Amino acid sequence: MKIGRVSGNVVSTINHPFFDGRALMICDILDVNGEPDGYTIAVDTVGAGVGETVLIIDEGNSARQIFGLTTGPIRAVITGIIDSIDTV
Repeated sequence: MKIGRVSGNVVSTINHPFFDGRALMICDILDVNGEPDGYTIAVDTVGAGVGETVLIIDEGNSARQIFGLTTGPIRAVITGIIDSIDTV
């Protein structure tokens, strides 16, 4: 799992049928200091919006299991919106 921040939406007129009716979000992956360190495109399952900090499963097989798929064009899924992060 990774922590990210939603930075935008992906809009596509032609896509795989799996993505019909699903929101794709561009997420900046955050490092331990909360700074962007790369990005991923993830399917939103929780209604996250731009600017929100989110929990991302960025492993193809785990992402597919959320949707009950054995194969499919999915790698990353937003699985939660993070309210706060406390570090020790």
